[in-house]
Amino acid sequence: MNYCGYEFGEKTVELALRAEEDCAEMFRRTDEICLKRSAEVLRAFQKERVSTSDFIEITGYGYYDGGRDKLERIYSDIFGTEDALVRIQFMSGTHALYIAMSGLLKYGDTMLCISGEPYDTLKSVIGITGGSRNSLMANGVKYEAIELVNSEFDLPAIEERLKKGGVRLVHIQRSKGYASRKSLTIDKIEKAISLVKRTAPEAIVFVDNCYGEFTEELEPTHVGADIAVGSMMKNPGAGIAVSGAYCVGRKDLINDVAERLTSPCIGKDLGANLNQLSSLYKGLFMAPSVTRMAIKSMIFASHLLELAGFCGVDPKYTDTRTDIVQTVDLNSAENLIKFCRGLQKGSPIESYVVPQPDSMPGYEDEEIMAGGSFTVGSTIELSCDGPLKPPYTSYMQGGLSYEYGKLGVMHAVDHMLGE
Repeated sequence: MNYCGYEFGEKTVELALRAEEDCAEMFRRTDEICLKRSAEVLRAFQKERVSTSDFIEITGYGYYDGGRDKLERIYSDIFGTEDALVRIQFMSGTHALYIAMSGLLKYGDTMLCISGEPYDTLKSVIGITGGSRNSLMANGVKYEAIELVNSEFDLPAIEERLKKGGVRLVHIQRSKGYASRKSLTIDKIEKAISLVKRTAPEAIVFVDNCYGEFTEELEPTHVGADIAVGSMMKNPGAGIAVSGAYCVGRKDLINDVAERLTSPCIGKDLGANLNQLSSLYKGLFMAPSVTRMAIKSMIFASHLLELAGFCGVDPKYTDTRTDIVQTVDLNSAENLIKFCRGLQKGSPIESYVVPQPDSMPGYEDEEIMAGGSFTVGSTIELSCDGPLKPPYTSYMQGGLSYEYGKLGVMHAVDHMLGE
């Protein structure tokens, strides 16, 4: 059946039209959040009197970069924090998380993960897996975790552990990663942070904010988090920033992270912008709108997959969203591979490539990944991946526009249905 110049199966088109109609109310709510967050970003730009002179390239050591410093003040304003570190020198979200954790945790310190074991690549950073002599645990940091219970913080267990003392850093991972749990909404995070502050006020509350920025009306730092970290190749880069990441939080903590990134007593003063300031500013400016498009794409995907007969869909299309990630249990390796290959066919870049399962650095199982993106590894652009193990879950995210996201998801579903 011809739809927008593509030949889809009749069932795929019928289900897509029905899904889009059913999602109208959730789309409207997403638009409301986008307007509020866009206004916050616009006010911050205006408050700092951003001008084209702020985009000038500063080379070498990067001293006296007024545009870079202004961008960091804008991030602080938007996230409601004392300070920020926004740098192209961060190569990924994992890199920024590692630098931040190693800047805050020293030999003998204890970190307590209260959202359970973290994402796969963070396990090797901490030292749970991988055996690296540069992991946190290999350098004397102690690690403990408290698992979620039915996707809720185990508040009694957290309180009991904190009362024993000795916890330097409390870690929260907002998005689910490769876990089967739900991602953590701001209201849940706020309750957990409130408990930590009452029970162990000296502990640092550290939030991995990847995939979550601009999806809700508030960020973790608005509800008490001492520091939050995220990647510019996800929401705040809007598909415009080509690399980089951010840390926002208390001034003393940001200084510790900056000194770990550069060197002691230099901290934030060092770091050439590599002529990327324009893309970082523009990415942040567009971030609420592009995040909205990604969420709309995932709402549509959730309902379309449900209508196609797949039960393990999370979140449901009517659920509150706190990140741009959509998962679906595809129940077989064949379905997962077909889904990824179909999504690749709907990509703007390398649509002709056929994804193959393979091992990936930092992951325990074979992975299959799809996503023809303009920036390699960008997950604000439509992509999906998943480990080849039961229940063969596809982790999908992104979409620079709803229209492109919709077409990409239709390609994936159509290829899997085999019409």
